[in-house]
Amino acid sequence: MGQIDCMRALILSDIHGNLEALKAVLAAAEPYDVLWNLGDMVGYGASPNEVVDLIRPLAQVNVRGNHDRVCCGLTSAVGFNPVARAAAMWTKNELTPANLQWLKEMAQGPVTPEEQSAATCVHGSPLNEDQYILSMRDAWAPLQQMTTTITFFGHTHVQGGFSQKGDDWHEIKTQYRTKNAAESWKMLIPEGTRHLVNPGSVGQPRDCDWRAAFVMYDSEAMEIAYHRVPYDLTAAQGRILMAGLPERLAARLREGR
Repeated sequence: MGQIDCMRALILSDIHGNLEALKAVLAAAEPYDVLWNLGDMVGYGASPNEVVDLIRPLAQVNVRGNHDRVCCGLTSAVGFNPVARAAAMWTKNELTPANLQWLKEMAQGPVTPEEQSAATCVHGSPLNEDQYILSMRDAWAPLQQMTTTITFFGHTHVQGGFSQKGDDWHEIKTQYRTKNAAESWKMLIPEGTRHLVNPGSVGQPRDCDWRAAFVMYDSEAMEIAYHRVPYDLTAAQGRILMAGLPERLAARLREGR
């Protein structure tokens, strides 16, 4: 596929094996032209194969996350906390051979999509795939060294981002009215600015909002639309408990942290 000058891109990150959240996001995002996946498709949730099987034919860009690496055996789970380690080991045993191999072959970020040269996709940071960008201090060096107008990143499970134009630096904080219904919040990308944009987590948000998070990027309008959508939380929690995964993984879905 060649570069598309005007398009709508759906950007997802940190699905973490939550099939119910992913289905809700895909339904809410229609219509879109391309899908960019920022990694951590698996780990924590109880539907790793279903999530991979759904994303594989849809995504034009797939960037690996740290949980993807550990769950497919590329790296050790030694650095994970006990709950994350237990989920990773369960996921590794649950994944089909084909999906294990696909995860092993996923690209390391940064990746610039063929469809849009103004954007870059990473998991953690354009400087280091495992780096967490949580504050302006964290964002300073990536914003300075970015080679594109926008870098889409995940890893933190916190929707928002950071922007810079000259000496002006801003943290992007989404503003919603409720935590129950589907909502969106839009932001323009002015000429001469640089942006780090975090779509938030589809499957395990940690910004005290339980709803599944994603971003739509309109390259013609140069507009970012942040979204939150409710999903079948009870079903996702039930899958976790029935799989014998740690109860904490089910409880935190309701808490959004």
